[in-house]
Amino acid sequence: MSQFLICIHCCKEPKKKIGFNNSFENNDLVSETQPSPKLDLSHFVLHLEGEEELVELMMKNHCDITDCWIRMGKKEPKYLMQLLKKSTPSQGFKGVDEFDRDEVSSLDTEEPPNCWALPVVTLTSIAIALPNINYDLKKKLIRSVNQGLMYVRFVENNLDANGALKNIRRAAEIMWLGVDLYHKWLDLDLRKMFLQTESPKEILEGLVNVAKNDYKKSQNNNMIGYLKESASKWPVKVLAANSMYRISQTILLDYKSKNYQMGERLFEGLSLMISDIFGACLVTTLHHLIFRKCLHSTIEEREESIQQALFILGKTENILKILDQKSLPSFGPDQMASIDEWRALSKQKHPLPFISSSSDSGKDSFSLGELYLSIE
Repeated sequence: MSQFLICIHCCKEPKKKIGFNNSFENNDLVSETQPSPKLDLSHFVLHLEGEEELVELMMKNHCDITDCWIRMGKKEPKYLMQLLKKSTPSQGFKGVDEFDRDEVSSLDTEEPPNCWALPVVTLTSIAIALPNINYDLKKKLIRSVNQGLMYVRFVENNLDANGALKNIRRAAEIMWLGVDLYHKWLDLDLRKMFLQTESPKEILEGLVNVAKNDYKKSQNNNMIGYLKESASKWPVKVLAANSMYRISQTILLDYKSKNYQMGERLFEGLSLMISDIFGACLVTTLHHLIFRKCLHSTIEEREESIQQALFILGKTENILKILDQKSLPSFGPDQMASIDEWRALSKQKHPLPFISSSSDSGKDSFSLGELYLSIE
């Protein structure tokens, strides 16, 4: 019977609604330091006719399940949270639009699609290669990105249901393993780069040249199969090289206007873009995914799916609070799936359409503060 139990411990309206509340300061949750009266959750136990006597037994065993799973997720990603404080939600997460430009063409005639993770990996690789940057700052950025990619992976695994971006996501994961474990982008040792020069511009120009050379090598080695494939199915090295080329060239275009001659300024600019990509990805997707996890899974998978949703909710409570401090972009679920959708919409509408996170935009909307699941 446990698979029929939906026992949400954050109830706001005890008749038909189950509430996820991001503010855990109210009395609906049991505090670890101050005990509070337990709510009567028997109304939320789904049982068959004639099985009323099982309700109390099920309540005894499962009434704390929500609190338990949320507490299990309470070990929050502190480095990611610190990075997200740099994001610019009130400006439409401007870094999402700034990491590359249309003026910088692809290395090939066709432009491959982007996933949320690949530009983050590329930007982080550039940041690690910069000279005269405190090692602790680089280490902190790597930890932040590691934590952020965990959530991006959760988002993309659920939203990219048809696998259209599967190969792009795979490229991002492979590249990140090299950057995280060995400080290498493809076969390039990023630590050696910043030891060989003190000029950020020379680093960027070097990365552009390496990307072009790697692209040419991959193109020659895979010429027959490469020409037959769409851009989304290019080899990992080609996808990585194209991303590095376009992003590095874009930064070079902005080099003087944004005073990137100062390595610290460039490092901060890269960190902001990474923060905005994470923020844009998470702010428009997490609640949608938690909602879908709870209601759109099959009966057989419902219990495990809700537990996973509550675990993620516990992990992201304060993350969502950070991103909820200002207005949110009014994107629909279909526009959440990819970073390309986000950027395309932002180019069509200047400025981006925004809604207040606390405003009432209709009965089907919900804020980052609360998410209600109606059980009819």
